[in-house]
Amino acid sequence: MPASPASQKSHSVSAIIIGAALAVGVPLSAAANVITDWDDKAVAVIAPMASLGKTPPEMERLMAIVHAAMFDAVNSIEPRYRPYLTQLPADSATSKEAAAAAAAAAVLATIDGKTAGDMQTALAAYLGSIPEGAAKSDGIKLGEAIAAKVIEARAQDGCDAPDAYRPRTSPGVYVPTAMTVSSMWPDLTPFAIAKPSQFRPKPPVALDSEDWARDYNEIKDYGRRSSAKRTEQQTETARFWLTVGPAAYHPFTRQLVIAKQMDVVDSARFMALVSFAINDALVAVMDAKYHYNFWRPITAIRNGDIDGNPATEVEATWQPIAVTPMHPEYPCAHCISSGAVAGVIKTALGSELIPEIEMKSPTAPGVTHRFTDMTAYMEEVANARIWAGFHYRFSTRVGTDMGLQIGEYVAKNVMQPVQTSGR
Repeated sequence: MPASPASQKSHSVSAIIIGAALAVGVPLSAAANVITDWDDKAVAVIAPMASLGKTPPEMERLMAIVHAAMFDAVNSIEPRYRPYLTQLPADSATSKEAAAAAAAAAVLATIDGKTAGDMQTALAAYLGSIPEGAAKSDGIKLGEAIAAKVIEARAQDGCDAPDAYRPRTSPGVYVPTAMTVSSMWPDLTPFAIAKPSQFRPKPPVALDSEDWARDYNEIKDYGRRSSAKRTEQQTETARFWLTVGPAAYHPFTRQLVIAKQMDVVDSARFMALVSFAINDALVAVMDAKYHYNFWRPITAIRNGDIDGNPATEVEATWQPIAVTPMHPEYPCAHCISSGAVAGVIKTALGSELIPEIEMKSPTAPGVTHRFTDMTAYMEEVANARIWAGFHYRFSTRVGTDMGLQIGEYVAKNVMQPVQTSGR
């Protein structure tokens, strides 16, 4: 049975949406820095790309490039960690703010001509408070040089491969003709993990098993569009997590960085770790999804008479809360993403307990969710995907566990501290 609202360890209250994307509140005593500022700007630029047909994995890839460039730029000035890709010579007096901002702007400028012009204007305005001189000019040059190297390194990573997905069908038999999402992502070059299949899970549960019948009937009852069993709060949570892409996870991380009052270098590293983990989690989940090609609830429930399990009954008109995402079901992508965020936080910060994080969602206007530990965060995301009618419970568990493993792996294997005699 689904967890009760109380077991989610979060609550919702009325609030006003600030901006078009997810907004977050921060303690008055905490302050943003160049990394969080440009993460915010990047989300604002990238999130609307969904309306132009860009997929969440494509958007997360671009966010990861932004953060790789910002980290290597500021770490070149104060080399406390091994570089992600490159470390260029830089005077210690070089402006980290200029370097990080220039790096982020240079990456975002690659989107299109209009965005390039917007970024030039945004960068000039952002750097206006920094006095003219070598520190500023050297920082700009450094950021642009680092960005160029990161962009070049990702140019042939497979993101532009054609969608060659072939639906399983018989000659002459109609299948839905909408294009699938990110079918080429199983071959994308990851940012940190060794290969897309590194964390591939075991197959989904057998259709003739009790596990299948239990999870099938749970989502059939709780995930239907008009459910008599789903509570108002469960419906709200399902709609809250219909949001996708960078707006779903980056504001959460950004608020944590500000609450922890991390310096610029540590902020750059932490947000890069999270961004790499989310990106690689999506690579790994698409690898598993297209490998197992498991049916979505809307397909399974409308064909409950052909799965060979007497405990599953067909419902030919069943529908979820919203349109089912166009990629195979197993495992849950939202779950692997939230698990990846939690895995980095637990590993890098040493605890799943966090300062209170406030989140809002464009898909649930007027609602605020708050979190103080990462287990509650992951549980809410997992339950939301069941209550929305998109994922079976076994798929959410597997997705969350994969994400945790990937987040931990990323935090332990890239941009590690430099060991020096003085440290």
